[in-house]
This record gives sequence, C-alpha cells and structure tokens, in this order.
Amino acid sequence: MKYKIGHGYDVHRLADDRKLILGGVEIDYERGLAGHSDADVLIHAIIDALLGAAGLGDIGAIFPDSDDKYKNISSIILLEEVAAMINKDYAISNIDCTVVAEQPKLAPYKQAMKDKLSEVLQTDINIKATTEEGLGFTGRREGIAAYAVCILEEKIK
Repeated sequence: MKYKIGHGYDVHRLADDRKLILGGVEIDYERGLAGHSDADVLIHAIIDALLGAAGLGDIGAIFPDSDDKYKNISSIILLEEVAAMINKDYAISNIDCTVVAEQPKLAPYKQAMKDKLSEVLQTDINIKATTEEGLGFTGRREGIAAYAVCILEEKIK
C-alpha cells in the first residue's frame, strides 16, 4: 500500500453581518468569517490537506475566488467535489484538525462538525480547538485559523 500525507492551513478575518460556519455547522456567534465563499476555515484547511496529499494543487487553483459561481457557496459543496476527486484513486484513512479561535468556544459544536464532515468524507475526523491565550490575530479576536493533516491510502488498481 502507498500512503500520502497532506497538510492544510487556512485563515479568515472575522467580520460583521456574516454567519459563522465551521465544519459545515452554523455557530452561534455575533460575527462570521469574511471570504468569497462561506469562509469555512476548517473545511478549507481539510480541502488543502486532501488536495496536497493527492498532488492536485490547492483550493485556490480548484475553486478560484475570481469565479463568481463560488461566491457565498457552502464549503460543504466544495468538500463534496474534492472528495469525489480524491476517491477516484485514494481512500481517506485519517483526518486530524485544529481550529484556533479565542472565541467562540467550540466544544458544544465539535460533535456536530465531526458528524457532518464524516458523512461527506466517509471517514472518522478528529477536531480539536484551542486558543492562543490572547496572542496574535486569533488571540485579539480578529480572525480564526485552522490546520488539517490527512493520510490517503492509494487504491489498488
């Protein structure tokens, strides 16, 4: 068996008048993330990890923000498209993620995010959340970041 490892990272600025969507789940918070799509940093990091492991580029190459068909699109739809691309040649063996946010507290939402993402990707997902204890842009509550790593297992042909 051949294994491939991918790493993804994404960050978006917090903004007024936007819903906060993380892992495909709407989070109760007074601000959301600014971006061309729904700006779901967790899904974007997962997409980059998957694409990187498969050698298929990155989210910006596949879903450019210059294309209006992706304006305000749900990142779950983008993840479904990437999963279909990946599943042609690979099985997703593992995904591990970390969301970095001072606020809101994500513990009440983690299981719903895991369930939603596992349904799309047909694999278990581990989601962790942490703060930066007041340091940096996430600590100042200016934005939210996410990291993801994945392992793909090449399908035998």
